[in-house]
Amino acid sequence: MPTSPSSELDVPACARTSRRTALRQLLAVAASGIVGWPKAHADNPPPVAHGADDRLHDLGMVLGPDDRARGAAFVDRHPSVDVHCHPGRFFLKNLPYETPTSRAFGAPFEARALADMNAGRVSAALFAGVSDMRLLELTKDGIRAAREFGEGEALADYRRQVAELKELVKSRLAAPGRTPREILDAAHRHHTAAVFAIEGGDFIEDRLDRVHAAFADGVRAITIVHYHVNQIGDIQTAAPVHNGLTPLGKSIVREMNSAGIVVDLAHATFEVCRDALEVASRPVILSHTNLARPTVQHPRLVTVEHARLVASAGGLIGSVPSGIGQSTFGEYVDSIQRLIDAVGIDHVAIGTDMDANYRPILRNYRDWSLIPAALLARGLDEVSVAKVMGGNFLRVFAAVLAHH
Repeated sequence: MPTSPSSELDVPACARTSRRTALRQLLAVAASGIVGWPKAHADNPPPVAHGADDRLHDLGMVLGPDDRARGAAFVDRHPSVDVHCHPGRFFLKNLPYETPTSRAFGAPFEARALADMNAGRVSAALFAGVSDMRLLELTKDGIRAAREFGEGEALADYRRQVAELKELVKSRLAAPGRTPREILDAAHRHHTAAVFAIEGGDFIEDRLDRVHAAFADGVRAITIVHYHVNQIGDIQTAAPVHNGLTPLGKSIVREMNSAGIVVDLAHATFEVCRDALEVASRPVILSHTNLARPTVQHPRLVTVEHARLVASAGGLIGSVPSGIGQSTFGEYVDSIQRLIDAVGIDHVAIGTDMDANYRPILRNYRDWSLIPAALLARGLDEVSVAKVMGGNFLRVFAAVLAHH
């Protein structure tokens, strides 16, 4: 199970075994996972570790010493951004409640994760809190929201997780990432900037002023829906309730544009995406997904039409190194290339979903430079790779923040 080295040593061996077993059970049951995973792979999940065992060894493609050196040099020269992640599962820090799901995840390890990000030369990442975390339960069909929020619960959990994000910056484990300039400054210092993000707009409820309050808190991106069908719209992994974006959801999208917060449409249905783009005045992102293919179908994948809809409005799609239709790093690079071919080089990014990702292809940020190394080895030029690795997000971020 993922823990810091000290917590691993402090736990008796029998307890460590129990927790590892619990995590394996979590991953096995979570056929739809935090991003959604195929049941065919759920019966034999790999162990999750942090240390030497979580580094990439067999890539499923050839990257020689010169290729790897080019990747390392690339992240030293160019800003790079992970557009969706949960470093060290910070969202579990100081929980005032406990659920079987939170217990199975184990202790947060944000200091270790940030050390890996800095060592891997990750310039910035969207650190995503999980708005509906306290609702989530594991079923034979995957993760779902077990109940509705009680009064004040959603806002209270939002405040707890934002407080943890602020503490990461205050403690200097992460640099501030409120603007593109702050990201570039962090990149120059080889220090990872935290762009505060929230996965799920549940905490907004029907209060549009909370969008602006979130911006004041430093939040710069909100994934408007997650695993709870909320007041905003439908999700990919449940039957439709609203048949798209609700009237309130449309108002929230407009308010996010007004406030300068990136609208993230990951987990949203095609209909929600379509409705959001009808009212949006700024580019949007789809932070972590890949394209469906005839041989690989899953609710969390998107069609070419879906991806092109986002791209047509100037947005971007983050390719996720998940276990859906890919089992090696080389196959993940294939997924990135498919997106590039479908929507163009200006609309693709990297969204790892790190530290809350079932059967992850990439498990440690110290391997981050392998992504540009592989793209360069596949024949992309350095300018194109720079767009995918961070430039495209910086462009969208600047457009969303225009006039702020």
